[in-house]
Amino acid sequence: MKSIYFSRGIFDELSTAESLEWLVTNGIGGYASGTVANLLTRRYHGLLVAALKPPLERTLLVSKLDDTVDYEDRTYPLYSNRWADILVEPHGYRYIEHFHLEGTTPIWTFSFGGALMEKSIWMQPGANTTYIFYRVRRSSTPLTLTVRAMANYRDFHRETHAGDWQMQVKRIQQGLRVGAFDDAVPYYLLSDRAGVTQEHHWYRNFSLNMEPNRGSAVMEDHLNIGEFRVTLATDETVTFVISTEPSPNLDGISALAERHAYEEKLTALAPDLPPRLVLAADQFVVKCAENGALGEWSIIAGYHWLRDWGRDTLISLPGLLLTTGRHDEARSILETYSHHVDQGMLPAHLPEGDALPEYKSVDVTLWYFEAIRAYYNETGDIELLRKLFPVLVEIIDWHEKGTRYHIKVDSLDGLLYAGEPGLPLTWMNAMSGDWAVTPRTGKPVEINALWYNALVSMAEFAYTLGQPSDRYEALAKQAQAGFARFWNEKLDYCFDVLDTPAGVDDPALRPNQLLAVSLSHSPLNKAQQKSIVDVCTRQLLTPLGLRSLSPDDPGYIGHYTGDAQQLDNAIHQGTVWGWLIGPFVSAHLRVYQDRPAARLFLEPFIDHLSVRGLGSISEIFDGDAPFTPRGCIAQAWSVAELLRVWRETSQV
Repeated sequence: MKSIYFSRGIFDELSTAESLEWLVTNGIGGYASGTVANLLTRRYHGLLVAALKPPLERTLLVSKLDDTVDYEDRTYPLYSNRWADILVEPHGYRYIEHFHLEGTTPIWTFSFGGALMEKSIWMQPGANTTYIFYRVRRSSTPLTLTVRAMANYRDFHRETHAGDWQMQVKRIQQGLRVGAFDDAVPYYLLSDRAGVTQEHHWYRNFSLNMEPNRGSAVMEDHLNIGEFRVTLATDETVTFVISTEPSPNLDGISALAERHAYEEKLTALAPDLPPRLVLAADQFVVKCAENGALGEWSIIAGYHWLRDWGRDTLISLPGLLLTTGRHDEARSILETYSHHVDQGMLPAHLPEGDALPEYKSVDVTLWYFEAIRAYYNETGDIELLRKLFPVLVEIIDWHEKGTRYHIKVDSLDGLLYAGEPGLPLTWMNAMSGDWAVTPRTGKPVEINALWYNALVSMAEFAYTLGQPSDRYEALAKQAQAGFARFWNEKLDYCFDVLDTPAGVDDPALRPNQLLAVSLSHSPLNKAQQKSIVDVCTRQLLTPLGLRSLSPDDPGYIGHYTGDAQQLDNAIHQGTVWGWLIGPFVSAHLRVYQDRPAARLFLEPFIDHLSVRGLGSISEIFDGDAPFTPRGCIAQAWSVAELLRVWRETSQV
């Protein structure tokens, strides 16, 4: 797989350089992220967005370091800022000779006056600690590096307008201690060798030009808490550390070696997979705080702004954890979710502290069966299967007799009904105010594909454990017979939803029906499977995933742009979802039995690793060419499904 490398040419166009974003993570929900141009464009950018209650309570602590070099009687600003009047000043990106990723570590090489200097950024695994490391690669005489630290303390979804906010900044050995307010978690800016001068000066009206793409214009303020200064000669280094820990390791060389060793261990677990994708997968896998200590595992749905969601976690688990050899983490997640089953349902996300779980999804619970099936097939862990089996029995019982939101098996056709007005329960869950943009109350096609798959899997689990399987076989047989109602003879593909409140069946061509082909157990015959794959190929497939609605539909929206309401309206009305390449490729492989042909559908995703969120896969894309990436720059189920079908399409 090609390396991610950009030479000086891309820095001639700021619009290109600032569209490329890097991301480093710490495995507990914290991260650092920014642009290749070193220019803030999102409220979510920063050098330390700490997870104060892992993996949540993510808080921006330090936004950036404005770095300047004095060399041979000239001053070179290496940073850039955009201000409220859209003025960019200074233009530090012009001094970038090249940029590349080493593992997940972004590395810039700056060229000025004949000198070369490298800058690297990474995080310590398991800690809210970011390293910024400089090395002089070439210089005729010593140079002086000055770094101005821009601090903050806010929820990462918000923005700061300083007013007269006075933080408590204290000079300590080797750096600064910051107390944003009385109850705030203190944090530290330290250096192994740079001297520091304490400051307290607000820089106001930074303009974040990517925020309008998410429906809001944002300007905000950051506090300069101090200046670090150091003189360096050729081959000399300096390390800056931003941390919530009072005594982090200040040896940048050993800290970087620790990071490299961590990543090498991950890639060694999955030698047959592209290392870049294995490292991308790791960025979503996080440990959670439990009684003040790090305990169970979870999966962050996407960066920058998503948390750990049940649906995303269970869809992502096979690709992120099973293909990459991380079976212990997968087992932990499956066990954790079993403790939160209530009335036969799994929560939309795990509860925080004393908060009650929210049960607002019909498919999370059904994906649980598929995740367990995939885990057992991969590991043969019959002990866990035996432990979870009573929970699965309870889930089936509740779905038969009925649970929340009218989720209940229809005794007439064996299909699963779900929903009530104004409450979207499937993955197509966009709301615009109180209005469900894609109302799917009734019997959605993918829900019943998942239901049938769960019943057949349950029968297999029962047989494996020596338990009676007749009941689940009978339910599966009835559901398969009922599933025939989905087939639209006129159009040669499935209705999207049956038995809607309006009394009609929804004929919209959406990708949901692919699950009826791609899941391990399909209720369709071979001719129907082929017809679905063919029509989805013609109308829904793009190079980077599948459209959520056919372009021929009157409700199709080809560009995911506009204000918040317009974005809500567009998200499932034609917008391309990257994760859907997984079900499509699995379905194509089932129908055509051609691994090389199926693998070809994945090649554009490999190119995409160098396009936006560097080293990862975006959440969504415009439905119309050129399929501009939108949404999260790194999405768990996009990466997971790519990994899953990458292995599925490998020659064996």
